[in-house]
Amino acid sequence: MILVTGANGNLGSATLAALRARGVAATGGSRMPGAGMRRLDFDDPTSLDLAEVSTLVLVSAGYAEDDQVVGRHAAVLDAAVRDGVRHVVYTSLTTAGDHLGFALAHRATERLVQASGLPWTILRNGLYAELFGGLLRWAGNGVESAFGDGALAAVAREDLADAAALVAADPARHSGRVHDLVSTPITAGQVADRLGVPHRTIGLGEYRRRLLEETPGLLFQPPMLASIATGIRHGFLDGTTPDLADLLGRPARDPLATAVAAASATRPETSA
Repeated sequence: MILVTGANGNLGSATLAALRARGVAATGGSRMPGAGMRRLDFDDPTSLDLAEVSTLVLVSAGYAEDDQVVGRHAAVLDAAVRDGVRHVVYTSLTTAGDHLGFALAHRATERLVQASGLPWTILRNGLYAELFGGLLRWAGNGVESAFGDGALAAVAREDLADAAALVAADPARHSGRVHDLVSTPITAGQVADRLGVPHRTIGLGEYRRRLLEETPGLLFQPPMLASIATGIRHGFLDGTTPDLADLLGRPARDPLATAVAAASATRPETSA
């Protein structure tokens, strides 16, 4: 049986749905499990029961400091070894993201996965097109961002879920491989053009100020979002590879359309 962690999250739930749509025996694990899921609380080692799990899809448990995230992942991997899991699929961060503020926990976890003694596959996921569109801020008759003219090789989350499901359903084929899953580069200007509005670039200092002062309750800490903005702005996240399309066996979904939909969803009624 396949088990997907973080099954109540966006990527975990989509991966579980993709597996079930293929008729693959799979369940989810979550701190607050739904019907038919297992309770898996990464901060409670006594809850980490992976008995009868053949393939573990370890969806990164981010949104905390690096030591806590890596500690959570280490506990899950220890349970996987103990309970006889036969393959681990880890959802990591695109290779181009090494300089981002949340890269270290991913790379440290990759080392743990590779040192676990279990067969493994690492999926280095590109940043979501949904995130890119959602980070554009509506102002007046247009949108603003700190991305400048830089591009992001963004990926529709559903494609990453499909890729994880394909690997988990046939893990031996991907054993020992690292897939860099990025798509077509897109810019904030292109999103704005599709929306039929202008795009205005703001400075990174102004962006950081807004994150700190105006947007409480963010899942990503402001320094992490600021690192995404500067990485895009200065051209460090626009490289692409054929890995995603090759793995899916089809073209990737259009990340621009996905980003436009995400930006449109936040559009105030007065500017619609």
